Amino acid sequence: MKAAPDLTVAEQQCVRVALRFLRVRFRGWTSLSQALRVKDTTLSKIAGRGTVTASIAIRTARLVRVGIDELLVGKYPPPGSCPLCGDGDTGCQEATVVHANGSA
Repeated sequence: MKAAPDLTVAEQQCVRVALRFLRVRFRGWTSLSQALRVKDTTLSKIAGRGTVTASIAIRTARLVRVGIDELLVGKYPPPGSCPLCGDGDTGCQEATVVHANGSA
């Protein structure tokens, strides 16, 4: 029997949004995976529909220096943040902006 995931579906989605945002900031899955110390194939699966583990969530929160609770409720990245410059102003013309629903 497969164990239940550590995180709720909503929490996993919040981590996925953060990982997709960070993929742009780190210029790809490879660089981000090195920073998180996991395989890049693992991250790309998780960002799709794979199960987000508590370990990945904690590593992500530590990397961006936010509390795990903030990450799990979707406070990172802040809505309107540019993944290239981090600016909260949507004036950056070079990036796709993260919207309040987590889409890019």
